[in-house]
Amino acid sequence: MSKHIIHGLHSVESLLKNHPERVQLLYLLEDRQDKKIQTILELAKLQKVKTEFKKREELDRLTDNENHQGVAAVCHPMKNFNENDLDTFIQNSEKPFFLILDGVQDPHNLGACLRTADAAGVTAVIAPRDKSVGMTPTVVKVASGAAETVPFIQVTNLARTMKFLQENGVWIYGAAGEAEQNLFDVKFSGAVAIALGAEGTGLRRLTREHCDVLVKIPMQGSVSSLNVSVATGICLFEVVRQRGALSS
Repeated sequence: MSKHIIHGLHSVESLLKNHPERVQLLYLLEDRQDKKIQTILELAKLQKVKTEFKKREELDRLTDNENHQGVAAVCHPMKNFNENDLDTFIQNSEKPFFLILDGVQDPHNLGACLRTADAAGVTAVIAPRDKSVGMTPTVVKVASGAAETVPFIQVTNLARTMKFLQENGVWIYGAAGEAEQNLFDVKFSGAVAIALGAEGTGLRRLTREHCDVLVKIPMQGSVSSLNVSVATGICLFEVVRQRGALSS
């Protein structure tokens, strides 16, 4: 496809700020004139983006009845990253910081993980092409703009990609319930990748075997596991916390 739809206030605002060249046409709800919509409209005018006002039924149809919040943008597709871009990301980052998602299939979880990755300053998010959700409109919407700022790399062979990262000095820490080491007892320094598995199943065997260290999130209650997006936030911000402490 030569174009696709991005909808939602945060997603469209981030797109206009970071990649206005991708926007072909902006649609706004004709009877919504609040401050948030005005901010979007002003950005569009500043970037010289063509704007049209539509009835709610038209926007609903355009976005497949998703919660568009009164705004939708017709866009050129975002840049597709692949394994060949990893070397550039490593070389251009003082302390490369990757998130590996092994088989996450729920678009809401992927969107939430991307949003957290952006907040944590992750260099790129890596996921296998097979049995994993890609960059769907729902993912972009849930990510609230992070899909426009965090590189998302889908790879054909995750184990091979992990080996490449290790050969280039990146230590890979996999989150696994059966791990002996506590997440909060591990010292994260240098180039780091955090690997988390799919909802309900966790990391696949081969992925676990390619991790340098397995860690667990200490659980105090009766539940045996956390949603992958929640676990992602805990793991990523433990790295952020330690890096902040080391630099202070």
